[in-house]
Amino acid sequence: MAPVSLERFVKQLETLKQEMDTGKLKSSEYDQRLARAIRELREQKLDADRAAVSQALASALQRGAITPAVKAHIEKRLGLA
Repeated sequence: MAPVSLERFVKQLETLKQEMDTGKLKSSEYDQRLARAIRELREQKLDADRAAVSQALASALQRGAITPAVKAHIEKRLGLA
């Protein structure tokens, strides 16, 4: 399996946020889809180094695509924290 691109992962986060904001997703559905995206990263690996992932998460946080809690959760699950 090919590694997951950092751009694709960030796009998934942004899509999840938009769907939550428009009411298409319930909180539990958001959590499930986020967990699935993280599991995919852990299984297939990410095609970026730690610094690039940290920067992308910080940027997503600044844009409001993720919350501080989600950022911390992703960092912990990916071993970046």
